Amino acid sequence: MQHAVTQPIPPFKTADGRLEIHGIPVWVDNLSWLAVCTRTGAAVVIDGPEAPPVLAKCAALGAELTGVLNTHVHGDHVGVNQGLAKLGLLGGLTVCGPAKQAAKVPGLTRGVGEGDRVQIGAVEGQVWLTEGHQDGHVSFVFGDALFCGDTLFAGGCGYLFDGPPAKMHASLQRLMTLDGATRAFCAHEYTQDNLRFAWFVEPDNAALAARIRRDWATRATGGCTLPGTLAEERASNPFVRVDSATIRRRVAAELPERALDSGEAVFAATRALKDTKRHKDAVPDAALPLLG
Repeated sequence: MQHAVTQPIPPFKTADGRLEIHGIPVWVDNLSWLAVCTRTGAAVVIDGPEAPPVLAKCAALGAELTGVLNTHVHGDHVGVNQGLAKLGLLGGLTVCGPAKQAAKVPGLTRGVGEGDRVQIGAVEGQVWLTEGHQDGHVSFVFGDALFCGDTLFAGGCGYLFDGPPAKMHASLQRLMTLDGATRAFCAHEYTQDNLRFAWFVEPDNAALAARIRRDWATRATGGCTLPGTLAEERASNPFVRVDSATIRRRVAAELPERALDSGEAVFAATRALKDTKRHKDAVPDAALPLLG
């Protein structure tokens, strides 16, 4: 099946120029990210379901794959480890993944958690524990590049498979403390569905309207909407906008049985509302602000 992204994803450099990051479309809507140290040429892949596209990108760049960073242990994130192992290529790599799920990370050489440090060539990054989607889920912060797996999506957040809502709410709010220029390299091209839901709950948000117009135009040509900035998320992602009066009113109208007496409660109800998928029929393209 063809991937949702059919156009090449332009590489991104961190603000200090020390990392060059390449997006690799895999399966249908997954994205592996290959981060290359510009000083040493060492490359590390962050998440993914399979190995061949990653190896092909390394070959095209002339980069040496030296490691894997896994944010969590769902199959579409550690499949790359399994693929490399089948090819006999995992044994020589540094594999860092969530310590809380160490037994489920193929080829793990180092379990990591809150406060740990990891390397991509000469570049050091931080490990943040960002649970909610899955127990042990971690994110990796390298300057103004955030690799957040399935915790934060463009305009959305991951399912609460393990939860509870309080953990995901805390994780998202913490990620929002990073500089607004930080780019979020999340693991799926889910942006249109997420923004459709965002418009369902906050149709008076001008920043969201502008983002919808831009991202619909990008997707119309097969382009990738990622990475986006955390400033954009703060302005238009309903799961981090729990203080929005409009969102609170809409969620209360749709789920009147839910208490909305705290930010955590608003987040939990908003996530529950998206899980109903009502927005898919309630907000067709004709109802979106696609004309500026």
